[in-house]
Amino acid sequence: MPARAANHVWVYDFVFDACANGQQIKCLTVVDEFTREWLAIDVARSIRSSRVIDVLAPLISLHGAPAVLRSDNGPEFISQAILRWLTAERIDVALIDPGKPWQNGTDESFNGKFRDECLSLEWFRSRREATILIEIWRKHYNAIRPHQSLDYLTPIEFKQQHSSPMSPQPRAILQE
Repeated sequence: MPARAANHVWVYDFVFDACANGQQIKCLTVVDEFTREWLAIDVARSIRSSRVIDVLAPLISLHGAPAVLRSDNGPEFISQAILRWLTAERIDVALIDPGKPWQNGTDESFNGKFRDECLSLEWFRSRREATILIEIWRKHYNAIRPHQSLDYLTPIEFKQQHSSPMSPQPRAILQE
């Protein structure tokens, strides 16, 4: 099912790399399939299901919830904690068939761009430096770099042009 509007389908996955000091990094990538906006790239040594939820929850508060979240069958994405949380958030899950990454071609393409345009070009001295430089790259990708597939608009410009009054609204953050 291809995305039909902003916040219809988000895709998420992991990309792995290493720093010059030997520290391993695991990057959780979250992309809006329609706007091609890179919503988040979380960088850590290890990312378990609770951290996935910690990344997704503020994104939903900021952008509104997607109708569908697509991923592979990795343990972080099919854990009981994630599935319960997604059910409570009323987000449908679209898991690709094992061993068939082409079923999530948008995410595979984005992760390839991330590797080619950022990870392969940078020599991170530490995980902290990787976090900072990857966030700078994500912001550039969304706000400055035009995309041929978006009629040479940036993802932010494309999202602004395709927003409608019917688009899901961000959820209010409850104050305690």
